Amino acid sequence: MTNDQFSGPLFVVGLWRSGTSLLYTLLNQHPQIALTYESDLFLLRSLFGGGARHDWFERWEFWNSGPSRHGIDRDSVPAEVADYPTVAEFVWKQHAGDAIYGDKSPNYYDSMQKLARTFPGARFIVIWRDLADTCRSIVRAAEGSAYFAKRGMIHRAILGNRRMKRECDALVRDGAPLHQIQYEELIDSPETVMQGVCWFLQIPFDRRMASLTGADVSAIFDAPQHAGVKTTKIGIQRAREEVLSAQQRIQIARYTALWKKQFGNAWPVYPRRCDAAPAGLIERLRDEIYYRWLRVFDRFTAFVYCHAPLGWLRRYRNRKVPLPAARPVERKAAMPPVEEVSTRS
Repeated sequence: MTNDQFSGPLFVVGLWRSGTSLLYTLLNQHPQIALTYESDLFLLRSLFGGGARHDWFERWEFWNSGPSRHGIDRDSVPAEVADYPTVAEFVWKQHAGDAIYGDKSPNYYDSMQKLARTFPGARFIVIWRDLADTCRSIVRAAEGSAYFAKRGMIHRAILGNRRMKRECDALVRDGAPLHQIQYEELIDSPETVMQGVCWFLQIPFDRRMASLTGADVSAIFDAPQHAGVKTTKIGIQRAREEVLSAQQRIQIARYTALWKKQFGNAWPVYPRRCDAAPAGLIERLRDEIYYRWLRVFDRFTAFVYCHAPLGWLRRYRNRKVPLPAARPVERKAAMPPVEEVSTRS
């Protein structure tokens, strides 16, 4: 099966620390799938307004080492490739060869409708996780990551969870191809969940997708929070000390209770029960204002990285924690025969 049989890219989306890296790694175990890892050119699309900036490639490399992590060479990109959709599809296809192409990124959680409009043939796989566990993982990741230690990450995750639900519901209404899975079920029964993914993608299931053995993780940043996908074992680690404050646990529980009430206990799937009092109107309005301010700041940061002088940005970056390194990768070799088992019809 080749890219020509798919009309658009595949996007893998979920909140930060919700299992997107694990899902990406298992997907790329299939010889017919070759996604990029957080290439995130979508965040830098202002580089391509009215034609690509002459230094767009260097800025992308500076932003998150996207080109070097995926073995993309500047000289391989034709000069006439100048707008965001064309550039993005070119680099995804160059990385994927004849395999299914696309990108995995948590940063798409509130932008899936825009992506669907930009790439009309796009498919989406969304992974959900118990919000409290997602937030715990964010707090633990902050111990070794300036990104997760920045102000408001827990708030972004809590209100972002509802934003992602709205995006998914809109995709369903619009008839966009969307497949949703649960992190807890992926951990408990990876083969069953990945069989469902293959059914959605209309490709045969390969047993390698249920294991991390032999996985290529070279495009994933070398950082403590990614240690779990750089092993051979899929599983939740042993119980740890509680890292969320009492206030954070209460806020998460109140929003979870609100959503369960709004969706007849059908969403969120996990936790199965929540007995807290739902978040009130004043609380939600206050939190919404703060969330929107945080997202304006995020978008402004990306805009500055697109347009501020690179020399100034480099001096600023050198004063902060360096971006975690990742090894350059080679494209997948020619696709070997697929080990096929029956999937749902």
